[in-house]
Order: sequence, then C-alpha cells, then structure tokens
Amino acid sequence: MTPPPARSPEEAKEQILAYARKRGALAVGVASVADIERVAPAGHRPSDVLPRARSVISVGVGGPTAGDWYKPAKILAYNGGSEGAAYRVSYGLAYFIESTFGYRSVFCPPDPDPERGTRVALQSIKLHAELAGIGARSIAGDILLHPEFGFMYYSSTFTEMPLPADDPMPENPCPTASCVELYSRTGQTPCMRYCPVQCLDAVIDVRTRTVRESRYEMYKCAELTQQYEAMPGLLRQLLASAEDDRSRYLDGPQAQDLWYKLSIGEGEMVAQCFECMRVCPIARRAPQADPLLRGAKKRAGTVEPPELGHSRPGLRG
Repeated sequence: MTPPPARSPEEAKEQILAYARKRGALAVGVASVADIERVAPAGHRPSDVLPRARSVISVGVGGPTAGDWYKPAKILAYNGGSEGAAYRVSYGLAYFIESTFGYRSVFCPPDPDPERGTRVALQSIKLHAELAGIGARSIAGDILLHPEFGFMYYSSTFTEMPLPADDPMPENPCPTASCVELYSRTGQTPCMRYCPVQCLDAVIDVRTRTVRESRYEMYKCAELTQQYEAMPGLLRQLLASAEDDRSRYLDGPQAQDLWYKLSIGEGEMVAQCFECMRVCPIARRAPQADPLLRGAKKRAGTVEPPELGHSRPGLRG
C-alpha cells in the first residue's frame, strides 16, 4: 500500500524511517551531506557518487545470530553474519524515495576503491552511521557499537531529498564500566586482552571512563584473518617450486581465481577475526543485541520501538 503524500519534510522522514523498520532495520537515522563532507576526503564524499545529494539515510541491521558466537574462529571469520540484509534495506529505500517522493536516490556502494585496494572503501559507511546517531566508534578497531543493539551491520542510501538530520549519539557506550574496571587492573580491556595478534591498544581515563587515544594496526588483523587463505599456501608452493614450473602457480586456474578475488575484495580476501566482538560486553550483552532475546520479547508482545537517530529540528544541507 502506497503511503499518503507527506505534508512536511518531518512527515516524509517518518515515512522513510517506517519503511526501513518494516524492511528489518533495527536502527535508522539521517545525516546531512553537508556534515559528512566536512569530514570525508575528496573522492570519498556522497556528492562524488550522487552530485546533488542532500541527505544520507543510515540503517543498521542485526549482526551475528546468537549461535554464530559459538562457531570456531576459522568459521566465524568467514561467515560470522551477513551485511546483505542491510544492503537490501538500503536498496529498497532508494526505490521507495524515488517512487514516493520523486527525488533521485542511490544505494551507497560498499565497495573498495578500485585505485587504492581492497581495504580502502569508496565511502565510509561508519561515518554515515556515526553522524546519523545510530553507532559510535569503539576501541575494537573503530567497529561501531550501539547501546541497545550492540554490534550491527550498516548500510546507507543517498538522496537529493532534503530531510531533517539527526545528531550523533550524546555518549559513546564504549568502554563499559566492566571494561574500565579490567583496564584499571590489567591495562587492557577485553577486546585488547583477547585480540590474538594484539593489534588493539588504548589509553583510557579511568576517572571519566573515556578513551583518550586508541590504536588499531589493521595489517596485523589482516595477516591473522588471512592465515586460512589459499593465497599464502599458493605463494609457498611458488617459492618452493622449480623456476620452470612457477608459471603454473602464477597463471594457472587456481591463481587466476585468487587474483580476481584480490582485485575486487571478495569473500575470504576481506575476512575478519571477530574475537574482539566475541568478548565485547556491548556486542554480546546490550539489551537487544541477542536475537534470541529480541525474539522472546517479540513473541511476548513487549518489543520496544526500533531506535532512531537523535533528531534535531529543521532542514539541513
């Protein structure tokens, strides 16, 4: 059923948020393109994708299932959840806005920058979600966390439609009181302590429970998560082979498949470890982080309305 025409930008925004929630978004908010482009570098701004973009709608969907956290590390690294659900919501939003309100809209590409490699994104979906008020950066490699929904997958839709923007979260849920308590005793939070390669570090003001500085060494994380790859094995075979035989490893069918995955950042070439999230109190124990608990509340008819961004009045951008 097509919603009735909106009488104001605020009413239009409510229809858009309602659509996202109906499609499965747990959290949804709006950031202005003007705000994003004060931070995003040239070449990675919404207007580089949609030149007249005015608003960015950020959505968050549930991360891993309760069962996912019990998978062995090797399995969890490659299928710990699916961001595809978030992408479907954002794809639908672009069509919904165009058909309902008549403004050009696009799904934000989650792809890597083809000129800079598989670990440099064309757009910072994290920045969109942060400014839209549905996530805050954590010590764990800047992974976004939400105080109600914990660890989510995010996606974005760009639109030329001017919409009232939301504010960032007034407080960052990371670190929790228990994390600060462990840090005060050991100098490490759970994510820092249990990172298999110790690629996380932070300085926390214990008195104010705030992060003064943090460090994430991505190359260590990437090296760990690619330990299960066929690529290192292929390179070992190449180095151990006779010189006349090396073209088989460089140009054979298996190598061609791996070079293709490397060039587009597909599948296991961008694996992630998840061990920091496995021990994160917010990711695992936020009030609505566990799908089993969300389902129990739903069956009991006590589900709270999905979280929105922190609205501020008026149009922006």
